[in-house]
Amino acid sequence: MRPALSAALAVALASVASFAGAAMPESRRLHSIDVFQLEYADDAQISPDGSRIVYVRVSHDIMTDRARRNLWMVNSDGTNNRPLLSGIRSFSSPRWSPDGTRIAYVSATEGSPQLYVRWLDSGQTALLTNLTEPPDAITWSPDGKFIAFTQLVPANKPPLAPPPPKPEGASWAPPVKVIDTVTYRADGAGYLESGFDHLFIVSAEGGTARQLTEGDFFDGGPLSFTPDGKHIVFSANRGADWERDPQNSEVFSVDIATQKLVALTKRQGPDNAPVVSPDGRKVAYLGFDDQLQGYQVTRLYVMDLDGSNSREVSGAFDRDVENPRWAADGRGIYFSYDQRGVKKLGFTTLDGKIRTLADGLGGTDLGRPYTSGGYSVARNGRAAFSHNTPGRPADVGTAAGGAPLRVITALNDDLLDNKTLGAVRALDWKSSKDQRDIQGWVIEPPDFDAAKQYPLILEIHGGPFAAYGPNYATELQLYAAAGYIVLYANPRGSTSYGAEFGNLIHHAYPGDDYDDLMSGVDALIAEGHVDANNLFVTGGSGGGVLTAWIVGKTDRFRAAVVAKPVINWSSFVLTADASNFFYKYWFGAPPWEKPEEYWRRSPLSLVGNVKTPTMLITGEADYRTPIEESEQYYQALKLRKIDTLMVRIPEASHGGMVARPSNLIAKVDNILAWFGRYRQK
Repeated sequence: MRPALSAALAVALASVASFAGAAMPESRRLHSIDVFQLEYADDAQISPDGSRIVYVRVSHDIMTDRARRNLWMVNSDGTNNRPLLSGIRSFSSPRWSPDGTRIAYVSATEGSPQLYVRWLDSGQTALLTNLTEPPDAITWSPDGKFIAFTQLVPANKPPLAPPPPKPEGASWAPPVKVIDTVTYRADGAGYLESGFDHLFIVSAEGGTARQLTEGDFFDGGPLSFTPDGKHIVFSANRGADWERDPQNSEVFSVDIATQKLVALTKRQGPDNAPVVSPDGRKVAYLGFDDQLQGYQVTRLYVMDLDGSNSREVSGAFDRDVENPRWAADGRGIYFSYDQRGVKKLGFTTLDGKIRTLADGLGGTDLGRPYTSGGYSVARNGRAAFSHNTPGRPADVGTAAGGAPLRVITALNDDLLDNKTLGAVRALDWKSSKDQRDIQGWVIEPPDFDAAKQYPLILEIHGGPFAAYGPNYATELQLYAAAGYIVLYANPRGSTSYGAEFGNLIHHAYPGDDYDDLMSGVDALIAEGHVDANNLFVTGGSGGGVLTAWIVGKTDRFRAAVVAKPVINWSSFVLTADASNFFYKYWFGAPPWEKPEEYWRRSPLSLVGNVKTPTMLITGEADYRTPIEESEQYYQALKLRKIDTLMVRIPEASHGGMVARPSNLIAKVDNILAWFGRYRQK
């Protein structure tokens, strides 16, 4: 790995030099090795009284090539920013006790992560649990005496064929894996351990955790106590055919004393993220009536605690509602949402009057400019959240009432104040398909000269039901630092533009989104700063699908990089980690019922047209778009004698392809090296 990476880096730096001239010192330019110096703030949790914020400060260890997660605390006015828990261990999921005197969190030294509590007045810390599986969705009871969480309960399945006794000292092959579930592996988790997630409760002073739910179902968070502490509300898919009906979850209530379960919702479609109101009379939750569409807007509902009188609150609000939180007086609900590529914090009254409190939430994805980030709210209405700009990853932001948003940390000023990043600007255009408005963004090289022309990289987001925005993106900034203009966009099918726009690709992807992207390239060329003979294209996941589709439709790009793609929809649907979802929502039928439709939309069907030199890059532990997809395309291109390479990232999953800094560096440097091979000077 090291020699190959060094060679790629040398080519990338040579590319920088050839386009940068002598106008900018190299020390001012962002380099891939700088990835190790970047930090960001995640999971900002504000104290109940709104005076302090604890957050996860994520940095990167250059010696272990891993993220390090420490807990820091800062006053809401930005003063006294200091470590709370730090070191070589990682800490996560900080949650304030209701009285603000303690913080629960998760950490691990050896073995499974455990639940801890820290007293803020003394700094004393207690280990609460001795779990064999990691805790999740940790939630305090209203009186602060208990903490609820979810945890995997392993299932002891008897072997299909018990092996004979092994002689003492013998070394046999690993035992066989016998799989009998619909979903047997998950991206980032690998082959799944047999078992089911259930609810537990443990004393906040430590002791034995007590299991509250059971059965062959997955019970999930977030969890919400009733004010009297007698019940917990949660969501789960407990239907008879839950394995093949993945979207049909309901809201449940469990009696902590008797463990009696009551279903509070009942409809075809997801009902989840329940939150009990401060007075205990109502429950806010999210969901939609399932129409089996590829994209469906998630809406906000309120019902009585017994499940009666459910009504939609978000009404005509044509955006996905996320992460609902009741106001302390019970008169309204906070939530987050994406609007035209920007994540925002909103508030709605119970009669559906919505206003925006803050925007620019995000920056917890260092690689590409996806919308991201969460928030929390204190009893006085002050909110804390991850906030980013095109030039900075996530810092801690806060807002209250009508006061302007304040960013109260500056985690990357020590690095980025000494770098010149590419300027990011919006670019809107009309699609040649139907004159529909399409939104995108342009990153210019850091030493951009309007009198010159530059090569262009079109970078395409995945999903496809996802959104880019004016967010910080290391990968794209590194392309700009290497002398490229970068165009990224939200073609039809992207979220944050409403139900109609998102479903323009329902059972039609890839398709007209190709025209949206080509129109964006044409619009940018028309401005006069792009060298039309030096066009390049890349994208990952859904963007990899579209990149392979593009080179099958046109040869206008000098080279392409297809990252973690789907090449053959039939093989993808039957090997991906969510087969039960993809065939039903993206095609409406399994491949053996509609083979022509699966083939018509497969980039492999166009491989006979490809003339563009095309590199593939995928993680070897990718279980979302398994690497076999890339292997099919690589072999097809090789058989056709098209210039191609396959770059395999060992141990990398789909979602974690660039989770390790060295993998992000390898991805960017190899893409730049491939493009540099074919760029006209």
